Amino acid sequence: MKSSAVQIKPSAFKGILSIIIVSKHKSIFKSPDTKIRLIKKIFDQNNAILQVLSFFAFGLLIYDLGFRDEVQTGNLGNLFYIILLFLSVGFCIRLFSKAERYSVGRYVVEVFIILFLMIVSLANFGLIQFDDSIQFGNLPIKAFLVNLLILILFLIELSKLTLQVNQLKIHPALVFILSFIVVIIIGTGMLLLPNATTDGISLVDALFTSTSAVCVTGLIVLDTSSDFTFLGQFIILILFQVGGLGMMTFTSFFGFFFKGSYSLQNQLFLKDYINEDNIGAINSTLLKIIVFTLITEGIATILIFKIIDQGLFDSTGDQLFFSVFHAISGFCNAGFSILGNGLYEVGFREEYTIHLIIAFTIILGGIGFPVVLGYFNYLKHVVVDSTKMITKERAYQHAPRVVNVNIRLIVYTTSILFLIGFVTFWVFESNHALAGLTGYGKFVTAFFGSVTPRTAGFNTVDMSSLAMPTILIYLILMWIGASPGSTGGGLKTSTIAVAVLNVVSIAKGKDRVEIFKRQISNETLQKAFAVILLSFLVIGLGVFLVLLFDPWLPLVSVAFEIFSAFSTVGLSLGITGDFSTGSKIVVTVIMFLGRVGTLTVLVAFVQKARTLRYKYPEEGVFIT
Repeated sequence: MKSSAVQIKPSAFKGILSIIIVSKHKSIFKSPDTKIRLIKKIFDQNNAILQVLSFFAFGLLIYDLGFRDEVQTGNLGNLFYIILLFLSVGFCIRLFSKAERYSVGRYVVEVFIILFLMIVSLANFGLIQFDDSIQFGNLPIKAFLVNLLILILFLIELSKLTLQVNQLKIHPALVFILSFIVVIIIGTGMLLLPNATTDGISLVDALFTSTSAVCVTGLIVLDTSSDFTFLGQFIILILFQVGGLGMMTFTSFFGFFFKGSYSLQNQLFLKDYINEDNIGAINSTLLKIIVFTLITEGIATILIFKIIDQGLFDSTGDQLFFSVFHAISGFCNAGFSILGNGLYEVGFREEYTIHLIIAFTIILGGIGFPVVLGYFNYLKHVVVDSTKMITKERAYQHAPRVVNVNIRLIVYTTSILFLIGFVTFWVFESNHALAGLTGYGKFVTAFFGSVTPRTAGFNTVDMSSLAMPTILIYLILMWIGASPGSTGGGLKTSTIAVAVLNVVSIAKGKDRVEIFKRQISNETLQKAFAVILLSFLVIGLGVFLVLLFDPWLPLVSVAFEIFSAFSTVGLSLGITGDFSTGSKIVVTVIMFLGRVGTLTVLVAFVQKARTLRYKYPEEGVFIT
């Protein structure tokens, strides 16, 4: 027997009607297969409704916040909250349909979303009272939470769609590049909203700022503190949060969390993005990356909020937003600040403990997720096996090389670079940036000065007053940058380490590179020197083009700017705002190339060679 419910043509808004018909024709459930097909159909239609409503609500939110002359509650009246109420109903249908696999975490999150959507919808009609005296930026806390939830719902539904990207059969490197381009374009459009800036912004400046945020660089042609409104600053925050983690990592986590599973294609597609060779561990690795990010940023936010002088802010909301903004900017190595002079702003330059907190946040973001996960697995092994040994469940078992060569090489190189940066800053700036500071102030400033050129971009000193030797050291530190698999950019610590080890091996007359009782593969050596050569070509071309467009700019300042852009650092000697349109476009392209990687661009667009089934006779080339 076929029910009329099964014969309905596929349509998003007939899902609710199907439920009514099913309730009147209970005989349909006599066939288990028909029941499963009907539930799946209703579920698919409900998902389609949720996607449409989420995108529509996000569009209304953008119009409300971006175009309205007076933004008070961040909504369009009853229509906005009616949509929220329908969203809560849609989530309830999906939650109780049991058509998807629900983890405990997802169940809790979706229940919270349903309750919050219902509460704010009822509050809009006067059934529940909210205290609107609490402000976050220029919005009441209720309106801000509603807007943030709509953004999250939009990202959830968008993330589910991105899981289908592997069906396009595009090279993974090209998808990686396109993901950044898409976010940059969206960010540019968002920054062009009338209410995002105080006096408007040109297309080139919006593109420059969006690229700088997504590529976690921090170079600015407009003052983030005065030229952007709270909305504009919040857009920038979202851009460097997404850009720091990587769009594919960000959306893949949301897509998996709210869909319940990955296909094998998804897993193969994602393994290179998160540096995970074990396909079965991709889900847990994604979760660990997101959790580590949220925990680090959350702890940094709390510490900054509790320690910083409350007298520096007009309200608790401003203090909270400052803490959140700088915690996320620090972890993502973005270098953006909502202070006119960065952390060198009057009143903030003496907050040395805050500088230390941000510095350690920068280190954790720039050390690389593979390092964090490697040591996490090692500590987990030690704790678990030690516990079992104490309880006499079994003898302690040593794990074979949980912390591999890559991790150890990154940690050693990072430590050496920090030490070099600290000592040179302390010596060369003793009569400049460190003059007149207390002992604690000198230590923190020198320590921060060794951390910030490693793609962070914050400044606690006047950059124009730095001694020339310090500037030259900064050029080297910026060029090397952070570690692979991190939120930072640059050449990467492992690349320079492999290159130096190769030089030492050649000097010793060895025919291979060895470290920690392991041999480095020839493929790694080739990639390292390819990346180094490409970086010099891009930086050199960038300096040439900027001087071509703006010949009156000092060579040292231009070189510093291009090194900073390519390594996504964000430090500047004060010439960014003086760039012409041509120079802004050049620096924008260099920031993008520095973030996605020049070698990645070549791999994406150059056709891969087939397996070589021949070998020519070897012949040496004279090199001195």
